[in-house]
Amino acid sequence: MSGAASTAPAARRVFWQPHRIGLAAAALGLVLWAALTLRWDWIPRYAGLGLAGLWRTLWLLVLSVLIGFALAVPLGLAQAAGPRLVALPARWFCTAIRGTPLLLQIWLIYYGFGSLFPQFPAIRQSELWPYLRQAWPYALVALSLSYAGYEGEVMRGAFRSVPHGQLEAARAFGLGRFAVFRRIWLPQALARTLPTLGGETVLQLKATPLVATITVIEIYAVASRVRQDTFIIYEPLLLLALIYLAIAGLIVLAFRWLERRYAAGLG
Repeated sequence: MSGAASTAPAARRVFWQPHRIGLAAAALGLVLWAALTLRWDWIPRYAGLGLAGLWRTLWLLVLSVLIGFALAVPLGLAQAAGPRLVALPARWFCTAIRGTPLLLQIWLIYYGFGSLFPQFPAIRQSELWPYLRQAWPYALVALSLSYAGYEGEVMRGAFRSVPHGQLEAARAFGLGRFAVFRRIWLPQALARTLPTLGGETVLQLKATPLVATITVIEIYAVASRVRQDTFIIYEPLLLLALIYLAIAGLIVLAFRWLERRYAAGLG
């Protein structure tokens, strides 16, 4: 109890430093200036569309991160310990994704497969066609593959950084390969990658506006529509920046919480 009580005042002293007080005052002044001098009468008109765009941004972000990470684990494992026949394609994939712009990948997938699928009557008559004729599946695929390409390299380094002696000791105790991977190798690798995954997830959030170029109406596209309809430029952009800052802050806090919980579980 005494340790917890002593750390609380210390944390408060660290937070209430002069430069942080100055930044908080400047931010508060900026908010008051924006609220009192800029135009915000357009918000009720576009509130419904804005909430729908925000929801689309969030589920595109969450699904692409989950799918991308599920692909990144085997990509990293293949490069770290797989045979050459498996490691080379994984390396080529990650190199191609990391070496080309995400906007180019989105356009190639959307205008490539999006224009190819309608040529097949079997696809047009299938139950998937109502989804394949929309833009968001192609955006989700592009975002997921991009995340997988970057995180595949991160997982490769994480798998190689786990001490080989731990894996050999686990095998000496009679654990099979899958048990060693599930109980030792993967948890140790994840513990090393969580801070990087948090940063990459924030970058993934900032990449979602690119899907507006293929007619996906997410939160950035809504701000652009407000600007086009009303000729109000700064207010939608300021509100959009605030929304992205809030989401990014929540992502950072969530990953820090995961780091603490994960470290406690491993410890």
